[in-house]
Amino acid sequence: MATSTIRLRIRPTVEQREALDETVRQYTESFNRVCAVGWPKKRVNGVELHHDTYAAERAATDLQSQLVISARVRATEALSSARALQKKKGKKAQKVSQPKSKQCSVRYDARCSKIWFDRTEVSLSTVSGRIRLPFTVPEVFRARTAWKQCSVDLVKAKKGRYWLHVVVEMTMPPVEPNGVVVGVDLGVVRPAVTSDADFLGERRWRDVNEKNFKLRRSLQAKGTRSARRHLRELRGRENRFRRDCDHVLSRRIVDSVEKGTTIVFEDLTDIRKSMKGRKKQRRRLHSWSFDRLQTFVEYKAELAGVRVVYADPRYTSQKCSCCGDTRRANRQSQSEFRCKRCGFSLSADLNAARNIRANHLDSASKRDAVGLHVNQPIVAHDLETSSRGTTG
Repeated sequence: MATSTIRLRIRPTVEQREALDETVRQYTESFNRVCAVGWPKKRVNGVELHHDTYAAERAATDLQSQLVISARVRATEALSSARALQKKKGKKAQKVSQPKSKQCSVRYDARCSKIWFDRTEVSLSTVSGRIRLPFTVPEVFRARTAWKQCSVDLVKAKKGRYWLHVVVEMTMPPVEPNGVVVGVDLGVVRPAVTSDADFLGERRWRDVNEKNFKLRRSLQAKGTRSARRHLRELRGRENRFRRDCDHVLSRRIVDSVEKGTTIVFEDLTDIRKSMKGRKKQRRRLHSWSFDRLQTFVEYKAELAGVRVVYADPRYTSQKCSCCGDTRRANRQSQSEFRCKRCGFSLSADLNAARNIRANHLDSASKRDAVGLHVNQPIVAHDLETSSRGTTG
């Protein structure tokens, strides 16, 4: 099942904007009141919260009943998430506070909203009744307008702009593997390198990030009112730039392989906790959005008929992809790999990408071997026949 979010810009009139503003305000207040009721009682059950708050919220707001329920559902999700975080933190549980929102996005369902993509119009429930609003569909989303609609979020952005985030889903046909496996090494210096020797990304991205960091550090040192305002603008600009880079890079990764290919990433869970380095390296690592990039690749790959899997990341940067020798001294520098045993030399990122691919193939062959009978011979396969590249 493929799920996607279509982002639509709506342009309300002055009267419609006032109705939307008041709806967002009352929805946010309802969300916060439900959280205030549920937090001291340690409520995480939606039915219990509904009995505790529904009647009071219906009397306190002009929201339609379905929007009151929607605000309670979102509050239940926030309370459940906070309680889970509280349990996870253990001794630091006192630092988890009651959920509270300054401006909540309004979640609509089929009962309180209706979208007509053929005439680019949406109907939404507000405190002033139903209103109809025109919208525009970006070209990139046009093919997904025929998918099944799940929910609609009304989001109020900066400068009073309103957006609709429409969640759609579609059952995709199963991916038919073509036997090709491509390892992808993600990094901070080189954004992505595949085992087929495709170096993806742009040097300009790193230069822009360094420029923004220096500007941010300068503004933080000033500390004036205008500097703080500039910092807020810079933060938004940085987030948009990095998100765009992740979208571009994920598209290039998916487009670099054929339909039916298996893309293999390292499992980078908790990498920030385990990796050590100099202060500059740690700063770059903590700003590295590898999880978002992998998420972007996953949904783009699903739409393109490509499979995404994750492999064991251990020793991928220290192991020789030619002879298998593993030692820290093999990694000569950030960009150079030279094996101390066989003398094999290669780009360190390309060597890692080939090791990622090999790790996946090794684990897959072991899984296949488990199901064999005791006396059944295990036929050795040439691993290189399933790749477009070579290991040497």
